[in-house]
Amino acid sequence: MAPDVRPLVALRLTVNNHPGVMSHVCGLFARRAFNVEAILCTPVNGGQVSRIWLLVNEDERLEQMVRQVRKLHDVLDVRRRPAGGEGFARLAECMAAWERETAGQ
Repeated sequence: MAPDVRPLVALRLTVNNHPGVMSHVCGLFARRAFNVEAILCTPVNGGQVSRIWLLVNEDERLEQMVRQVRKLHDVLDVRRRPAGGEGFARLAECMAAWERETAGQ
């Protein structure tokens, strides 16, 4: 039997940038056994806020997850968009190249 292939969805979260925020976001997904396929976080606007991009599988529970993420105190905005994983794949290629360049340092 073929594995269940679900489309990927990218969630873009804008959050307050301070210790513990990533833990709260990831903990919410982990407590509900919702796998995150890829994650990227970077500070924006001078570092007061960060953007977290999560690549997740489309799932009947996703709408509820988005509602729960929006309730987290430090989450300022959540946007959802279809994702083919292309941006994350390019990032993975860049990271692999960086690791090759820095191997042995």
